[in-house]
Amino acid sequence: MPPGYVVGMDEAEKVVARLRRIDALERERAHPALLLTELRELVREAEAWTRAEAGLTDRAEAALERCRKALDRDPAPVEA
Repeated sequence: MPPGYVVGMDEAEKVVARLRRIDALERERAHPALLLTELRELVREAEAWTRAEAGLTDRAEAALERCRKALDRDPAPVEA
């Protein structure tokens, strides 16, 4: 197994688990603020994954950059 493979897999599993949580929250019609928090954590975990598997995640890195830009924009107001 190449060095970093297990770390990369752990990070990828975290991303998949976060995506599943987000999907469940959407189905439950969770409060938008909670979804936004989960999305921010997803970006953080995806960044860790792409660092762990540098050079092997080009498409993920491009998607991650689009997510960063979307989250950096002025967010729409979220009602409490």
